[in-house]
Amino acid sequence: MSPTVYQTLAASAEAEFKDKGSRFIAYAYPVRTVDEVKTLVDTQRQAHHKARHWCYAYRLGTDGLQFRANDDGEPAGSAGRPILGQIDSFGLTDVLIIVVRYFGGTLLGVPGLIHAYKTAASEALKTAEIIEKNIEKTVSLRCAYPNLNDAVRIAKQHRAEIVAQDLQLDCLLTVRVPLSVYENCIAAWRQTRAIEIQEDFAPEGQIDD
Repeated sequence: MSPTVYQTLAASAEAEFKDKGSRFIAYAYPVRTVDEVKTLVDTQRQAHHKARHWCYAYRLGTDGLQFRANDDGEPAGSAGRPILGQIDSFGLTDVLIIVVRYFGGTLLGVPGLIHAYKTAASEALKTAEIIEKNIEKTVSLRCAYPNLNDAVRIAKQHRAEIVAQDLQLDCLLTVRVPLSVYENCIAAWRQTRAIEIQEDFAPEGQIDD
């Protein structure tokens, strides 16, 4: 049976780990897109312009298939992978962790770096609030104005969110429906025989889970 919920962060969080003079400052964020990732990484590079490294990892999508681990100049596999490992260990997705390193003058070696990046990422996630969200599918509805109330009522009954609407004589609604009630919600709209449904609908600029 396919999962109907996923875990992510409610808000950003941070933590710091020190080893032999080096500081590892971890920032954890809830994110939905690669563009958000790029913006946040650039922001931390500017905020910590005197740091030595800005390593990060993310996992996106309710299927978790979109991910990246970036070592940013540290030895291969010593930074990004340990950070990503913590995202996975906590069972999260739609999450980015950036770990900023200020070099303390003493080389830590690959095992030391792995431990430091892993620990910093873990501590940031321990301070974060982890929440559960519904996996949703986006559909488009079309109906005549007199049938709009039925379309909206059925959406509310199934905890579906109307994210866009164009209300004229011919009404267009974009709705995100929780996967756990998706089939029942679609069936209820179909039973009205007055609502046209376009499934697997992905509006421009929006990620369809």
